[in-house]
Amino acid sequence: MADTDLDRMADLLGDPDVMRFYPRTRTRDEALAWIEWSQRSYAEHGYGLWIVETHAGEFVGDCGLTWQPVGGRQVLEVGYHTVPAMQGRGYASEAARTCVDLALGPVGETHVVAIINPANVPSRRVAERIGLRVEQETEVRGLPVVVYGRVTD
Repeated sequence: MADTDLDRMADLLGDPDVMRFYPRTRTRDEALAWIEWSQRSYAEHGYGLWIVETHAGEFVGDCGLTWQPVGGRQVLEVGYHTVPAMQGRGYASEAARTCVDLALGPVGETHVVAIINPANVPSRRVAERIGLRVEQETEVRGLPVVVYGRVTD
């Protein structure tokens, strides 16, 4: 993810359909902060959120690994957003599965989660499709969430 992705990320994070399970859409400045946050993650951890594109270069969304607070501790989350025109085609599942494999393989983590709004059925299906299972229902930043997770064998 680079500064040159700002237009695409601003459109993605500003789309009411994409962000319907979040408290609100994001502004262009917030999309830039999102990119900068991911770039800091690359520098600090060697991974973050990446742009997802088709082989033909068509923008699909973003997906990657970020550290998130849950229950007073930091957990490694796989997160994903897909533009509405590309939803339901398996892109989120493919990208998220790759990120989980990266986290539990080369990165060397033993646990990865997806933090999902309980009403976000499509995202919950992605989590289940990639082998994550419900670990807990809790609140994150004052909002109800379902935490799906997977631990290495």
